[in-house]
Amino acid sequence: MKQLRILVTGGAGFLGSSLCESLVDSGHQVVALDSLFRGSLDNLEDILNSDNFRFIEADVRDIESLDQSVELLGGLDIVFHLAAINGTKWFHEAAHSVIDVNINGTLRTLELAMAHDARYVLASSPEAFGDAEQQPIKDGNMMQFSNPAEHQRHSYGASKYLDEVACQHASREGLDVRIIRPFNAYGPRLAGDEYGQVVSIFFQNLADEKPINIHGDGSQTRSFTWIDDVTQGFVKAGLLDSGIDGSELSGLAFNIGSIEEVTISQLAKEIINVSGADDTEIITSTGYYGDSKRRLPDVELSNKVLGWQSTVSLQEGLKQMWNLQMDE
Repeated sequence: MKQLRILVTGGAGFLGSSLCESLVDSGHQVVALDSLFRGSLDNLEDILNSDNFRFIEADVRDIESLDQSVELLGGLDIVFHLAAINGTKWFHEAAHSVIDVNINGTLRTLELAMAHDARYVLASSPEAFGDAEQQPIKDGNMMQFSNPAEHQRHSYGASKYLDEVACQHASREGLDVRIIRPFNAYGPRLAGDEYGQVVSIFFQNLADEKPINIHGDGSQTRSFTWIDDVTQGFVKAGLLDSGIDGSELSGLAFNIGSIEEVTISQLAKEIINVSGADDTEIITSTGYYGDSKRRLPDVELSNKVLGWQSTVSLQEGLKQMWNLQMDE
């Protein structure tokens, strides 16, 4: 196997750190670039001392730091671009920064990949579809966004939409670009504070002996995907030279998500069940404006071209996450 020189932006984050581990374990040379705004070096503790790994604390928009990463690698074969400001609370509180980092970070890393003729893998999002009326979400569905005077949630989704536009343009210009849309990845490193994601927030509530707070009536649905499954999706999309069916991969967008659809109310009950905290109170609140009512991926393309499908059920994943949390 050829050793590849790989840059992972957002490499100290939840998704990025797991991807870095997988790539280093496979023998590749990896540089992780992260501002540590949301990421943490603790996520990388198992590979920080690896001969094949280097870490740069820097903003993804900083051109000099991007160039430094290439110097450390001695060249560049693949860019996995995961750096972004994520977390629903941030979308509403810091829309300007979300837009700035997400769009300009993508433009700068695309330019870097073009300069070195490196393969480019974008971490997009199902949020790129905005108010997605067509379900399951499938490439080619309408991407549409509601009035920005109502809420700022689409600061994230619209920036991911423009990221995909920029990537498709680069693909037409000859760059080898692949797009990944992970659907609600979860696992033990997922942030559980108020700026985190729902699975980890619920688990943190249990650990703190607090009620579980459901936004709205809890009928909104999601498809939660175990972190190892998501990581494998990124690895396959990035390292395959062509699809398992022989197809060209550049310009393709892959949904990486479980097709096990659950309501947020069901999620809360499953988490209480696996934890054994049967006396936990469930309360409701208004939540955030613009929250998606339903989010279900069509993964036919990922299965056909990448040979990817989720393997871990929600119940199994929640049990693993709870057990790992209790062992800490």
